[in-house]
Order: sequence, then structure tokens, then C-alpha cells
Amino acid sequence: MRETVDILGVNIDKITAEYALKKAERYVRTPGVSVIYTPNPEIVMAAYENPEFRKVLNEADMCTPDGIGVVYASRMIHNPVPERVAGFDLACGLLESISKTGESVFLFGAAPGVAETAKARLEEKYPGLKVAGTHHGYFKPEEEAEIVEEINASGASLLFVCLGAPKQEKWIHRNRERLRVNLCMGIGGALDVFAGNVKRAPEFFIKCNLEWFYRFCKQPSRLGRFAALPKFMLTVRREQR
Repeated sequence: MRETVDILGVNIDKITAEYALKKAERYVRTPGVSVIYTPNPEIVMAAYENPEFRKVLNEADMCTPDGIGVVYASRMIHNPVPERVAGFDLACGLLESISKTGESVFLFGAAPGVAETAKARLEEKYPGLKVAGTHHGYFKPEEEAEIVEEINASGASLLFVCLGAPKQEKWIHRNRERLRVNLCMGIGGALDVFAGNVKRAPEFFIKCNLEWFYRFCKQPSRLGRFAALPKFMLTVRREQR
């Protein structure tokens, strides 16, 4: 049974990274489409302001607390999650796991060519990994059914959807009944990291919960997006009162 905390209307799972991985591994090996989303403060804030998107998130099988701001918010409302569970780390754990057990993954999203590069690099990093197929994230609405068929025909058990929030969550929600994979995960810009186009923060920043600060220093143009964090914290405080 899920144990969650309500943060601005979004049900966030009270889980550790270890438990999240074990649960995701079960999903990959269990028929029926399970869904994992990885809400950070920006995503939770968007859901707070958009009831339709909030409903999409709350129909997932698991929502990990991706972002130290979500962890702090849970503490503010005196219902803390154990720790941050980054979607990227969870995805990496799953890839390592299925590389040893034989399930395959389909990579969907990013610019043309990125998923193919990610495939090559991931297969090198995780010997035994089976990437059943790839498809870029630049498509027209009328091409959606064809993409779903391509994913289904690949025989993949795991689907990574990397279209950015909220597009990826809405895509998964809209196509959940038509997909024949066992687990769908929305993991944002992870394909660009897998492909080597974007570097993740050094271990020091990750361990000190300063990954957001590293990204800001590298991409000051993201200031508008980072502004969502103080807005998120203030909204949590206001709603608590």
C-alpha cells in the first residue's frame, strides 16, 4: 500500500531511493502498464496551478520526490519524505538492473539523433543492456499512434519518455491504455545526459543537494525556471497556514 504526502495537491511517495528502485524493478517484470513520474518543485507548482495536470500526476503508480525543494516542503508540513529520489538516478539503477536480467528499454524523446547516441553510450556503459528501439521527440500529433505502435512492436518492457514536463506526463497518460510496455517513466532531459550532450553536476553538488545551483551556474538563462523554487516554497508555507 502506498504511503504518500500531499504537497500542493500532488501525492508524493514517502520512499527511499533503494525502495523506489526495488518497486520499479517489480513494475518492469509485471505485465500491465505501470507509471512513474518524478516531480520536482517546478512540476509540483505547475500541477498546483493546473488541475488537469495535477490529476495526471496523481494517477501514477509512483511519484518520486525529485528535488530537494520537495523534501524541504514535506518537512515544512511535518510529514517528511525520507530523502530525495532523483529520477535520473532511478533510471540509471533500472538500466543496470535490466542489463543483468534481460528486459529491454525503448528510448523516446529529445532532438533527432540524441536517442541513438544515448543508445550507443548506454550499451557501452551497461554491458548486456538491450535497447529495443529509439524515437526522437519532434513529432506531429497525427504521428502519435504510429509511435505507440513502434514502441509496442519493439517488445520493450521499459519505456523512458523524455519530452519535458508536462508534455511527457500528458503523453504517457493519454497513451497508457494503448501501450504494451510494463513500465513508463517520464525523465525529462535524461537522454541528453545519457548521450553526453549535457553534463550532470559533479558528485559534490549532488551529495550537498546543490545540483540545482550547479545547473543555474552553467545555464543562467534558466533563471525563470529557478524562480519557481522560491514561489513553490512560499506557496507551501501559505497553504500550510
